[in-house]
Amino acid sequence: MFKVLANAFKVKDIRDKLLYVLFVLLIYRLGTTIPLPGIDLQMLDMALYQGIGGEPTFFALMMGGGYGSLMAMGIAPYITASIIMQLLTVAIPKLEQLKKEGEEGRKKINQYTRTFAVVLAFLQGGATVFSYVNNPMDIDLFNHPNMLTYITATIAMVSGTIFIMWLAELLTERGIGNGASFIIFANILAGLPMAVQGLFLFLGGENLLMGVIQVVAILIGFALVIAFVVLVAEGERRIPVQYSKKMAGRMFGNNSYIPIKVNIAGVMSIIFSISLLQFPVQLSMFFPNNQALSEASRILSLDHGVGVVAYVVLIFAFTFFYTSFAVNSVEMAENMKKNGGFIPGIRPGRPTSEYVQRIIDRLSWIGASCYSFIAVTPVIFQWFTGMNAGWGGTTLLIATGVALEFIKQLESQLLMRHYKGFLS
Repeated sequence: MFKVLANAFKVKDIRDKLLYVLFVLLIYRLGTTIPLPGIDLQMLDMALYQGIGGEPTFFALMMGGGYGSLMAMGIAPYITASIIMQLLTVAIPKLEQLKKEGEEGRKKINQYTRTFAVVLAFLQGGATVFSYVNNPMDIDLFNHPNMLTYITATIAMVSGTIFIMWLAELLTERGIGNGASFIIFANILAGLPMAVQGLFLFLGGENLLMGVIQVVAILIGFALVIAFVVLVAEGERRIPVQYSKKMAGRMFGNNSYIPIKVNIAGVMSIIFSISLLQFPVQLSMFFPNNQALSEASRILSLDHGVGVVAYVVLIFAFTFFYTSFAVNSVEMAENMKKNGGFIPGIRPGRPTSEYVQRIIDRLSWIGASCYSFIAVTPVIFQWFTGMNAGWGGTTLLIATGVALEFIKQLESQLLMRHYKGFLS
């Protein structure tokens, strides 16, 4: 990895793109420190000091803007809109037809996604301002608490989200890799200093030897989980395919394969699961005196056994749900048949689609089991040791996935430049 980065910095075009990515991310992180208009900074500091923001969650990592910030919603509305549009593309024939039209269809779908993201941003912005007004600590965060102030704050938060969406598209067009992934990656890295500070707290106790043992145990577990994440993320099942071509009365064979990831749904299954589990928590913020919502939030939290079991069950359910939309084994078998391809030992048509579907189902079971293990490991670790590891399985999945994709993009651009130099 370090060798790839060193080689990339030697090439001017790629070095300029890397510096551009760093510059845009710096602008984004600076923007997260801008407070909302009309907010009382002294009351905001008091709220943060008293922990009104709560423990950082995966949803908070996706948002990443900070409590009371202009960019408090972050890229979350756009991510939600993108996920919903992916599902609607399969469910609505018109959107599915647009997807098959190539570049023009993709542009229209992207425009629909942006519009839907703005609508979601207004809804989420209004709900966020409402939670600021009706916070559990009963602290008035606004200088002039009236409807005009609340509307101004909501519009400002929506504007911050639109600005982040624009930055993400700039990163996608002029940088390296997916811009939205880099935004989330930057939010995760922003919490790294606090995680390091938490490790030093173990060393600052009365028993230095026990603190060192705890830190070493956390680092070893961290390294092992990262290695397992990379293994699962890069794992794939290659289905052999043979294509026959007829030229001048002779048959020529061309062997290939279809790569299928171990977990096609990837982090999406965890995103859906954690969002559904945190839904009662979000509702309880709007209705703090509702005992039923408070009890449901307590039971469905990851500190409770029922919440962990529900988390795992939802990961399995959403893995199969998302995979059923993402991969169409019937369409895959038809395309293979049209191009003169077949799987050795399997007849074309329906037997091929059934064979591919069986493989997908088995891989989904394996992938869901691996991702459940990765997501639950930090929770179980904290149960048995009483220590907060400072990292989450989902966080590692996203960070590792973005890093791997980033390295692949660099390698492909370096290889492309090598071929261009060779041809010229």
